Amino acid sequence: MVRFRDFLARFRPSGTPGAPVAGVPADRAAELAAELEPPLDGLARTQAEAAAVRAEAAAEAERIRQEAARNAARIVELAQARAPRVRAEAAASAGRVAVARAAELTVAAEQVAARVRARAHERMPALVERAAELALTPADEPGRNRWRPAGSAE
Repeated sequence: MVRFRDFLARFRPSGTPGAPVAGVPADRAAELAAELEPPLDGLARTQAEAAAVRAEAAAEAERIRQEAARNAARIVELAQARAPRVRAEAAASAGRVAVARAAELTVAAEQVAARVRARAHERMPALVERAAELALTPADEPGRNRWRPAGSAE
């Protein structure tokens, strides 16, 4: 690594002011190359390390993907094995719900039928009496329908 003092030396004039002195000029390119060589070597090492880390990460990622694929396959296999049992449980549950609903509808239908029977039981004596009256009463007029109440439209 270049020291700060050497770095500043680049900016000094090559000679003192005054009359020119015969001498060899400084090799600036060599100085710059010597200055940049250590950092560039470090950069090359860092790039090599980064490439190694990337390769290791890619290998680890592939291993993780393969493990995830195996886990997914196991999960699918277990789900397929459990599917018939789950379907049977769902069907049984739906069957229990249907049986309960059918029982509710049966009870409701029986209540409606009981109300109809009660109403029929209430109305039956009057209807029987009227039917007997109509059956036993002779027809007064020929062509008159005795089953229709008087005054109804024919």
